[in-house]
Amino acid sequence: MRAVTLESVPSTPDVTEVDTPRPEAGELLVKVAAASLNGFDIAVMAGYVQGMMEHRFPLVLGQDFAGTVEALGEGVEGFAVGDAVFGVVMKPFLGAGSLAQYVTVPAGHGVARIPAGVTTGDAGALGVAGATALVSLDAMAVAEGETVLISGASGGVGALAVQLAAARGAKVIATARPGAQTDFVTGLTDAAVQVVDFTGDLQAQVRAIAPDGVDAVLHLAGDGLALTALLRPGGQLASATGLSQDDVKDHDVTVHTIMGNPDSKVLTYLAEQVATGALRVPVTATYPLEQATQAFAAFAGTPGKIAVACS
Repeated sequence: MRAVTLESVPSTPDVTEVDTPRPEAGELLVKVAAASLNGFDIAVMAGYVQGMMEHRFPLVLGQDFAGTVEALGEGVEGFAVGDAVFGVVMKPFLGAGSLAQYVTVPAGHGVARIPAGVTTGDAGALGVAGATALVSLDAMAVAEGETVLISGASGGVGALAVQLAAARGAKVIATARPGAQTDFVTGLTDAAVQVVDFTGDLQAQVRAIAPDGVDAVLHLAGDGLALTALLRPGGQLASATGLSQDDVKDHDVTVHTIMGNPDSKVLTYLAEQVATGALRVPVTATYPLEQATQAFAAFAGTPGKIAVACS
């Protein structure tokens, strides 16, 4: 099969021919229709994950997937060949990713059915970013009337978090560059979103909106300690970039270090929100599998999500 692979790290990916995987006991073989790029893939390419997880080469990149069940491993229940499914590759090693024509995934975790009304393109870009956004907001218990600052709002996680926070009735302050990024963020939801320019005096801009500090911060980009200073006493910060409680010992705030948990319950909830129109998957560019290297080259400058059509 064709797949996006690395022969070593750090390195850049190529589209190559590799063996089609076979499902082991408890696994599904999925024919991938769509996948997407995530910041984690960029970190793997750069070698930042070396030492943290086993790497098996040639390493097939990719976490998000959507497609149809092609075969069942021994002992799998609850799925049938032909089911439309999506989710996130959840394995204890790197190398068997979803940027490929086929992927094997554990049937018990990280996979759910695609409901009617959700396209495979949207489903294939939802898992990682959606789970990270939802788990972050849940960790901070963001509620109606609270003010939440989303730093990195123009990225995939941020774009979904803006929508999810606004749907809860929170007052959303989002960071973005002036111009196209700001237009992208304000167009995500019908709710009022106040955008601040992270290239300017962020503290002054946020304090002008929330003089006493914000209730919560979602840290997806930028200086976590500087963002902590924008919280009210007793406020909460969820960090998807590794900031921990130990980093903010001198501040009266609570830090949640986030690892998105894309279990079937989370995935099903997100997909149902998309199906009803309450949540929009912010896919702004789609590349065929054979042009995946161009997709990676475009990653840093593209707002929202980059999807890859794998079949």
